[in-house]
Amino acid sequence: MNIDFQDKVVVVTGAAHGFGRAIAQNFADRGAVVHACDVNAGGLEETVRLCGPRSRGHMLDVGRRDDVQTVVAQIGDIDILVNNAGGVRGQVGRPIEEISETDWRDIFDVNLTGAFFMAQAVAPGMKRKQAGRIINISSGAGLGISLTGIQAYASAKAGQIGLTRQLAHELGPWNITVNNVAPGFVRSNPSTEKQWDAMGEEGQARLIQNIALKRLGTADDIAAMVMFFASDFAGWVSGQVISVDGGK
Repeated sequence: MNIDFQDKVVVVTGAAHGFGRAIAQNFADRGAVVHACDVNAGGLEETVRLCGPRSRGHMLDVGRRDDVQTVVAQIGDIDILVNNAGGVRGQVGRPIEEISETDWRDIFDVNLTGAFFMAQAVAPGMKRKQAGRIINISSGAGLGISLTGIQAYASAKAGQIGLTRQLAHELGPWNITVNNVAPGFVRSNPSTEKQWDAMGEEGQARLIQNIALKRLGTADDIAAMVMFFASDFAGWVSGQVISVDGGK
């Protein structure tokens, strides 16, 4: 299967490390013009360097609607949007009665609200072109429960899956597909490394034993599914959620 994105304009949020960086690099390797977005300046600069001279970096908090609109207007028409920005914002699992309004909103802003704002901003250009791809990166937590026990994370990722299905039907008449990748646990960034260490040897072994393939995946495994959803091979695939988790 030869997947090529020559001269396609691609936006990847949360691109400073982990899945986002791998996704950005995979698009760049296939000829795309990559616009990487993140709030992590150092990581963003490294991603842009790895993606080559045709890539651009944008400091962007996807939870701020006005900033999203400004960056998208600067880029112009976009062929492919990958909503990868997310995470737990440094939080750990705590009892429900200890969660503040700010704790709850912070996670929703980056994982769900940001995906909506980005899709809202790129939709007019995609409609004009009568073509587009939107790929959301959720989590196994959105289909089940969060390994971290963070209520807002599981809820926001489940909401993002609902958003995927809703937008697929709304934008489908303009030949815009909207799909979702739900990764399993992958050691891909500082947060997941902390989670891995916190499991201890027994917890790590148990997690791997519950995977059909008996091994952890990589960020490139997640990027591979994104490449498929963004390609012409997925032209009649929309509103779908694919778990990339080694089999559960």
